[in-house]
Order: sequence, then structure tokens, then C-alpha cells
Amino acid sequence: MTVLTRDQVAKLVDHTLLKPEATAGQVAAVVAEAAELGVAAVCVSPSMVAIAASANPSGVPIAAVAGFPSGKHLPEVKAAEAALAVAAGAAEVDMVIDVGAALAGDFAAVAADIAAVRAAVPQTVLKVILESAALLELAGDVALVAACRAAEGAGADFVKTSTGFHPSGGASVHAVTLMADTVGGRLGVKASGGVRTAADALAMLEAGATRLGLSGTRAVLDGLG
Repeated sequence: MTVLTRDQVAKLVDHTLLKPEATAGQVAAVVAEAAELGVAAVCVSPSMVAIAASANPSGVPIAAVAGFPSGKHLPEVKAAEAALAVAAGAAEVDMVIDVGAALAGDFAAVAADIAAVRAAVPQTVLKVILESAALLELAGDVALVAACRAAEGAGADFVKTSTGFHPSGGASVHAVTLMADTVGGRLGVKASGGVRTAADALAMLEAGATRLGLSGTRAVLDGLG
């Protein structure tokens, strides 16, 4: 196993605050903490991007979500949400697929959904949330592999495990390994949802994750010494 330092792991983290009850003050505090910890990005709700941008003298990249957390939004709505977030200062977008379409085997619809967002924010890092735990539980490995392929074909930069809000659960080593094997280094792999300890984080990175979505970033990093 590769030994990673605290600073190396920090540079792979999206420091995240997506709770519906998040306030402007809490978002500003998360941005400040992100700068202090030296993370890759800070991830907030679309309505909070402008607040995060205005409280960001260090210039930490801002990520926003689209179609979050259900994915049951029209593609045009996800695309508009992504474009508005970028206009407000987001450099990255994490969009949620229509999990039901994937479970039904309609990967053309999944790809079209992603492509709509890609077209709306062509210069922006695009991460595609697959809800890997739900796909694995309800349809098996083949569905997760197909979802990864749809994301790659539609122009995604990353595939991402989870919103962290689905009852099926979040990231797993199996999901990350399968996703990393499928995209073969052509896309990044973001492990998110339920990654709460240093051991969790290292296991995901060892499995092939290239980014981590963490809400408890400081606790994870403190566990690395």
C-alpha cells in the first residue's frame, strides 16, 4: 500500500457542506476551513456558490451539485442549474444521474442527461454521481459498469459513487474498484458518502479513487497524523 501524507490526502479532498439546513455563515466557515486544510475544492449547494465565492480570498476551487440529491430532474433543469452555478463562481459540477433510468437499462437516457449538462458547462470539471450502492444492490455490477461507460461517453471528467443521501449507502471499496477498472484512468473516480475515517479514506484511494468527498475532512486528516 502506498503511504500518503496528510497533505497529499488533503489535496485529493472535496470539503463538502450539502446539508439543506446549511446557513451562509456555515458556508463561509467551510470555505475558510477548506483553505486552511489545503483541499482540492469545497463543494456546496448551487444556491450557496455565490456566498462561497464571496468568502473565498484564498481562491479554493468551488464545486456545486446539480440535480441533487435525487437525480429526478429534467436534463434541461440540471443543465440550467449547472450553468447558473458556474456563472456564480463554481469551477466544478457534481451532477446526479437518473438512477431509475439506469436500473431500467436505459443508458441512452443516462448518457443524454449527462451530455445536456456537459454542453451547458463545457469548460467545467464535471463529476457524475452514479449512486453506486443503489445500482449494485438493485441491479448488480453490470449496471454500475454501464453507468460508468455512459458517463465517459457523454464527456464526464469523473465518475462519483454517491450523494451520501441515498438509503442504500455510500462509497464501498468494491464500487470504487469496479469504477476505476471500468474508466481505466481516463476519468477520475470520486469516492463520496460514508467516508469518515482515515482508514476509510486510505482504503478508497488504494481501490482507485482519485478524489474524496468528505464532510468531516479535519477528522479524517487528523487520523493520518
